[in-house]
Amino acid sequence: MIRIFGVSKQTSYVMMDYFSNPNAFTLVAGVACGLWLGWGLHGRFRRPTVKMTAVPRTESNTEVNMMGEHGEFKMVLIVRNDLKMGKGKVAAQCAHAAVSAYKQVLKRNPELLKQWEYCGQPKVVVRAPDEETLIQLLSHATEVGLTVSLIQDAGRTQITPGSRTVLGIGPGPAKLIDTVTGHLKLY
Repeated sequence: MIRIFGVSKQTSYVMMDYFSNPNAFTLVAGVACGLWLGWGLHGRFRRPTVKMTAVPRTESNTEVNMMGEHGEFKMVLIVRNDLKMGKGKVAAQCAHAAVSAYKQVLKRNPELLKQWEYCGQPKVVVRAPDEETLIQLLSHATEVGLTVSLIQDAGRTQITPGSRTVLGIGPGPAKLIDTVTGHLKLY
């Protein structure tokens, strides 16, 4: 028996018959192309990693790590409960806050935005009893370095012009946002 590169002559003839078959060649070529395409797309669709830090406004001015590796992200929309807005009005005001916050993060930290989008763009709507609470939450969120979006109504329909209706916080690390809004009840 003759060996050619570690393969017997009989085996090499079987392999040549196999590769001369057009269906087998198509199958091998398809698998090779699939592997090559999968390898090429791997880098495009894997979860991005984002490291975000913020400098809180405190006397010590120390840097705080806002997110651990592979953390969860969300946006919280806080609706003033004392205005007694209708459901449609609340929905419109929340949409204003969400779009405003999105635009801010798109400019300031597009990598954080990608991470939030990867998480499914979670949004939670909660209620605040009054405007004073809304302003306190705004101040706290700003101190810890979160994106905030305070919406004031134009006053064309249900409420007084200039009324502060909704505060959007985030998108940002869920754990950090929970330190600001975790005590509020769902709307």
